[in-house]
Amino acid sequence: MAKHSIRLSSAEIGGLWATFIQETMSVCLLKYFLHHNQDEEIAPLLQEAMEISGSHIEQVTLIFNDERIPLPDAFTDNDINYSAPPLFYDMFGLSFVYNSSRLNMVNNSFLTSNVARKDVLDFFVKAMIQAATLYQSATELMLSKGIYDRPPMIPYPKHNEYIEKQSYISGMIKKRPLNSIEITEIFYNTERNYFSMLLCSALLQVVKDKEIKDFIKEGKEISERQIRVFNEILVKEQLMGNISTTMEVTDSTVLPFSNKLIVFLFHSLNSIDITLLGHAMSVSMRTDLVANYQKFISEIMLYAGKGFNLLVERGWLQQPPMAPNRKELEDMK
Repeated sequence: MAKHSIRLSSAEIGGLWATFIQETMSVCLLKYFLHHNQDEEIAPLLQEAMEISGSHIEQVTLIFNDERIPLPDAFTDNDINYSAPPLFYDMFGLSFVYNSSRLNMVNNSFLTSNVARKDVLDFFVKAMIQAATLYQSATELMLSKGIYDRPPMIPYPKHNEYIEKQSYISGMIKKRPLNSIEITEIFYNTERNYFSMLLCSALLQVVKDKEIKDFIKEGKEISERQIRVFNEILVKEQLMGNISTTMEVTDSTVLPFSNKLIVFLFHSLNSIDITLLGHAMSVSMRTDLVANYQKFISEIMLYAGKGFNLLVERGWLQQPPMAPNRKELEDMK
């Protein structure tokens, strides 16, 4: 890699640092799904996703080595028990690529907008395109297998209309129909929580550590509440609620992942979930929806705090690169 005279900014260091850890975790999970996968159509997609994550690890390694920045500790094969029976059926691996690529599109767009050095900007632009391409492939495969649950249909608009009354935002007493943007956010939030609930159900079968098991159980309850609340809204609007896809969990009770990987996975999902709920709240114009999003953001922030404490107490949470303490430096004799 060519030597750069321009130093990395804090945003570039932080973005690459977090990406490295995230991608090493993704490689472990994708290796596990590929190890047990029996579906010939899903295998190439898992392989492609794994190779993309592996290439990201290599590129961050080159940049950090060039800048003489230590790499964060990675997740490795030691975090996976390949001898454990499969915990999921093959469709879950497909669902994992679908959901992770959606989340990566969001996360990479934020990171891309915060960096400027050419090699780093090129890296994140390419990562964003790769995530979108993976999402497209996963969606097409899910559609072909009949497991993609499309958002509710509404009639095509016949003409443009303007909001005439401030009561448009009211939602506590007399509610107007949901608009298309609100329907979209409700649908994908519910879909995301179905995936989370399935993940929690599987891990509750295999995790033996009581503290971590209680943490997962609470996460499952939060997902169930979100599904119930938002499905009830769709049903009342006669927009038929989301239906869980048939990505079932096996009956295995053998832990296939390290406890560290499991808690860090939840830590990552909580972080992006808060971001997506905040976005949903910002584009929703009915007060009942805003109130529900506010409630769930607060709930997940408290839950994420418990996950953070778990990681710290177990010595599993690495500290991101820090700015120097100028006050301490000034006071040094």
